[in-house]
Amino acid sequence: MVMSVKNRFGQKVGCAGILVEDTFCGPLSQMPPEGMLVALDSMPTKAGGCAANVAIDLVKQGVSVELAGCVGDDSAGRGLVSALEAYGISATRLLVSPTFPTSRTIILLIAGEDRRYIHLFGANAGFAASDLNREWLASLDVFYFGGLFALPAIQVDALTEVFVFCREQGVRTVLDVVIPSGMAAPELSTWAPLLKVTDYFLPNDDEACALTGSECVEDQVTTFLKAGVGTVIITQGERGVVAGRGKEMWRSSSYNEACVDPSGAGDAFTSGVIASILLGRDVPALLRYASAIGTSATQAIGTTDGVIGADAAEAYLTSHTLDVAHRVLT
Repeated sequence: MVMSVKNRFGQKVGCAGILVEDTFCGPLSQMPPEGMLVALDSMPTKAGGCAANVAIDLVKQGVSVELAGCVGDDSAGRGLVSALEAYGISATRLLVSPTFPTSRTIILLIAGEDRRYIHLFGANAGFAASDLNREWLASLDVFYFGGLFALPAIQVDALTEVFVFCREQGVRTVLDVVIPSGMAAPELSTWAPLLKVTDYFLPNDDEACALTGSECVEDQVTTFLKAGVGTVIITQGERGVVAGRGKEMWRSSSYNEACVDPSGAGDAFTSGVIASILLGRDVPALLRYASAIGTSATQAIGTTDGVIGADAAEAYLTSHTLDVAHRVLT
């Protein structure tokens, strides 16, 4: 059954980038020893990848969303499309690759340890900036692109042209990156022109470290601001968030909730940022709301199952405090 979505924001968001069929295994008490069979009650398969996660999370908050990306001509791709359509997300802008299989990830959840991923890259390799329709982009209020540096057909120069077009059309842009394990992060100078036309840049602290060469999150923020980005928001998991805009910096703590599965928390946070952009929230209010949405994602297995709606998030904010410190940069 297709979910009926009430567009409480009255605006439209376009999401593009990585699409994945996720299979979750666990939680397990430990990694199985060699030769051991571990029986599970279920191994749920769900729509995933940062573009799909952000789109689903936005729909849960009452935002109208259209999604662009690439899947394979296979059962996994059809299942992913069906899962998206069940949330009321149109699949009309999804490409179907005749050569690549749908991207798939097996996620191993081990108690007390970080997740482990087994990944098939698949059809994400067939998605290029030229696949982003200009008429569609011009119809949006916010355009989110997730997965820069993990999509081999996405050339920085071509994506920069897309973001320039969005700026000319008054479409606000949100950019996220993924740096695959073992990949050398690109020199900032090679993609700084993209940052200059990006309104919001949302890496996590590991990605920001790889991209700037600094382990200090405040130095990371100032580096991206000097490169020309409008607003940079760097997530640090349980250690909270640091954001910068112009000559100002904000640092927030995190909500103290027991974590069931951290998968998708960053994407949920991003969806909260986008919803806050649509409502014109200031940075402290944005960080509090986005953090509430991000925290909710950790309360259930899967990238989107635990994510709450806008009303529930607002109620959460009335009963939970989040410290946000502010200072002026010199």
